[in-house]
Amino acid sequence: MEMQQLQWKALPLRDAYRFGSEHGLSQEVAEIRDMEIEWDLSYTSSLRSGYIVELFKSKGVFNDFKNTSWPNGNTTDGERRIRRYLKIRQQYQDFLSSGQVSVAGGVDEGDSDQEFAAEDNLRDFLAEHLGVIEPGLILYEDQRGKGIEYPVEGGRIDLLARDATGRFVVIELKVSRGRNPVIGQLAYYMAWVDANLSSKRGARGIVIAKEIPDDLILASKRVPDIFLYKYNLSVTTAKVYPPDG
Repeated sequence: MEMQQLQWKALPLRDAYRFGSEHGLSQEVAEIRDMEIEWDLSYTSSLRSGYIVELFKSKGVFNDFKNTSWPNGNTTDGERRIRRYLKIRQQYQDFLSSGQVSVAGGVDEGDSDQEFAAEDNLRDFLAEHLGVIEPGLILYEDQRGKGIEYPVEGGRIDLLARDATGRFVVIELKVSRGRNPVIGQLAYYMAWVDANLSSKRGARGIVIAKEIPDDLILASKRVPDIFLYKYNLSVTTAKVYPPDG
């Protein structure tokens, strides 16, 4: 029983394949199940889960799947896993399109979990405190939803906002070292916003990373309206017990 509960914390792929077949998606789930994964990273199940989530969302059956086959998907833990699956899928898409995602040495599954969780926390904090990035920023919202993990063709924008002048601002977060491929991803998102959200002025782009290396600065010089920010964290403590005096 404990083993079954542990397995169900993650998206159950076998149940997902069966659910998809029962809902007229036999060909799509078969392609995900049998896809040949070209990189050497270890989290193949998480990658397939990302494609399943994207497929079920696009067909409007993801909530039904969670309610009938993956109850943990409706919990806070499940939401974190869903974001992680989609991040891994996007990383793989970037790898396929550009070949610039490093796969040397592999990635530890536990470290990846911590990195994605940290990025989620940073994103959620900034969504509530956009003023720490730039005064006047307001989170964008429309029929697609709020500007958090804002869905676009081929990916999701970490944060989509408008500045004090009404200009769109695309914000991408990297909790580790910012890298060159993020520039191409950000430029695509900016172009998508320009083409689809009817802005008179082109979108600006912001990368927020723990470290901003020289090669990222160099790459940014070739793309107008991209700004690089380095974030710093601080911690304070307050004694609770025993009381002073």
